[in-house]
Amino acid sequence: MNVRVFDDKQELAEAAARDFAERARTAIQGSSRFTVALAGGSTPEATYEALASEYAGELDWSRVHVFFGDERSVPPDDEDSNYRMANEALLSRVSPGSVHRMRGELPPEEAAEGYEKELRDFFGALDGPPEFDLVLLGIGGDGHTASLFPNTGALDVTDRWAAANPVPKLDTTRITLTLPVLNAARAVNFLVAGDDKAETLAEILQGNASPREYPSKLVEPAGELNWMVDREAARNLR
Repeated sequence: MNVRVFDDKQELAEAAARDFAERARTAIQGSSRFTVALAGGSTPEATYEALASEYAGELDWSRVHVFFGDERSVPPDDEDSNYRMANEALLSRVSPGSVHRMRGELPPEEAAEGYEKELRDFFGALDGPPEFDLVLLGIGGDGHTASLFPNTGALDVTDRWAAANPVPKLDTTRITLTLPVLNAARAVNFLVAGDDKAETLAEILQGNASPREYPSKLVEPAGELNWMVDREAARNLR
């Protein structure tokens, strides 16, 4: 696990965008494509804006294939949609080879089943979960990541790549990639900014609470695990 601390959210976003671009170039040179799962939230949004402004003309975006780590049960034009945010900040400003959004306008179970089919169609026959070149994640104040919330059913899913996850405290059901997919990634970058995340981040990285209470602890990829955080979020780290 690698933890990098940046002075502020903007410096973090620029570093995360640079890391994205470097990984994309390497993957494209090696396999002619770069596969990435995007995250929602304000910190990733700043990263997407940095990518669009600094790397729109420097990457072969036609070989970048975009997926999502999770989605709310809303249409793609809803202000709460992760797809809408990523599209406005990045995707509409470049030309990716393909964009695979989770269809939050559908019933959650149907959306999850459809997304798993889309993953299988894209990655082909596999013995295990797909290996994304990069998965971007954030954390919530309760320790959740993607839409893997504390003590929810999706934490136990091992035979699916995408799941509909009821979240009682939010009175909703979210669509999310499952832990086997996140943990198969070649690299996972957590992007965390803000003083309001400091206590949670310290617990995830250095605390003793159950991983079921802080699901971000359950992300242990086969590849790299990188935490990119700003000083406010890192204030409680030893």
